[in-house]
Amino acid sequence: MKILILGATGFIGSVIVARLRKDGHMVTGLARNPDRARVKHLSIDWIKADLAEMTDPSDWHGVLNSHQLVINCAGALQDGLSDDLAATQERAMLALYAAASKSAIELVVQISARTEGGGQDQPFLATKRNADKALAASGLNHIILRPALVIGRNAHGGTALLRALAAMPVVLPLIHAQSPIETVSVDDVAAIVSAAIAGEFQSGTDIDLAAGEALTLRELVVLHRNWLGLPPARLVPIPTGLAKPVTRAADIAGRLGWRSPLRSTAMAVMSEGVLSRRNARYLPSRPLATVAETLDANPSGVQDLWFARLYLLKPLMISGLALFWMLSGIIPMLSPIAASRHFLPFMPDGMATDLTLTTCLLDIALGAFVLVRPFARSALLGMLGVTFGYLAGGTLIEPSLWLDPLGPFVKILPSILLTFATLAVLEER
Repeated sequence: MKILILGATGFIGSVIVARLRKDGHMVTGLARNPDRARVKHLSIDWIKADLAEMTDPSDWHGVLNSHQLVINCAGALQDGLSDDLAATQERAMLALYAAASKSAIELVVQISARTEGGGQDQPFLATKRNADKALAASGLNHIILRPALVIGRNAHGGTALLRALAAMPVVLPLIHAQSPIETVSVDDVAAIVSAAIAGEFQSGTDIDLAAGEALTLRELVVLHRNWLGLPPARLVPIPTGLAKPVTRAADIAGRLGWRSPLRSTAMAVMSEGVLSRRNARYLPSRPLATVAETLDANPSGVQDLWFARLYLLKPLMISGLALFWMLSGIIPMLSPIAASRHFLPFMPDGMATDLTLTTCLLDIALGAFVLVRPFARSALLGMLGVTFGYLAGGTLIEPSLWLDPLGPFVKILPSILLTFATLAVLEER
């Protein structure tokens, strides 16, 4: 069958793509940058589109042509510079349903979530709930799947944070350590989608996907620590109040385009835990893998430990680099005349002061732009260029700098290395 998948590059979507290709289906994915997506996923076709801009049925007519099924794996945790929940998770879906009702679409499979309980009024769950209700009332053949916390070989968002917490040295700091969490394997989610496409479920089926156990957050972290091969560590419960500054910082980062799993939506959901709905429907004839079985089926490697240990360093690297560059611009501006003395042998006082202020403003701008996700990569490359420019300019102005061969490198090399390291961990999604 010819299947259109929304969110095909995501954690769940990419596994569903692989499963459906294995089943022999022809798959098309939607992506904001199809050229980048095609590099990673060569076996499927790609359409350039942004869900947040597809809020009218006419936006979907050309996209739905020649497809028989639509699988929606797209979603975002919280509003931010890169995400508009109301547009992506609700208005775009309503437009899709309207267009699909006038097309040859035979089935819509919606990967949703439990939209009740803790955090149910958060935009993430409210927009999901509205889209689910609209799909149920649309008259389209549809199936809604509500996976619990999805665990797999790869990690993203909350599961990446689980691994990072499990790899903490000496102690394990946890908020909501006793919150109950149900899980489901991402491979099981893909298998259920495959079964839905094969016609195993009736239209209108709305089921929760969760293994037959509920572990506390503490137990989940310990399981992941064992999976990483690390020795036991003492767990330190963190009061919710002490976590609020971290949550606020994560929300601010979200507004700048960074998708932190520590934002307020995740904390609100975790306060009650991740559990199935009351009176939820399950799949009694299809046992789902527990988290222990999922981890056992995917042994960890050295790359997993590296990822877990370095995951929480990424925001520190970015914020530290931004602070370094902004301070390097602000401090000389406090005394621009003294800071411009290096230029005096080569130019008049006024020009030297202007050049000093210009370089200070450039440093501040680069430090600020690296905090904004869409501009981060360009800012990092700019930092490297400016650093090498300063090194070349300093050599021309003060050749004596090189009389001590370690001098330039002690002052500049740490900045260069940190910038390269930040580029290396910067996501391109």
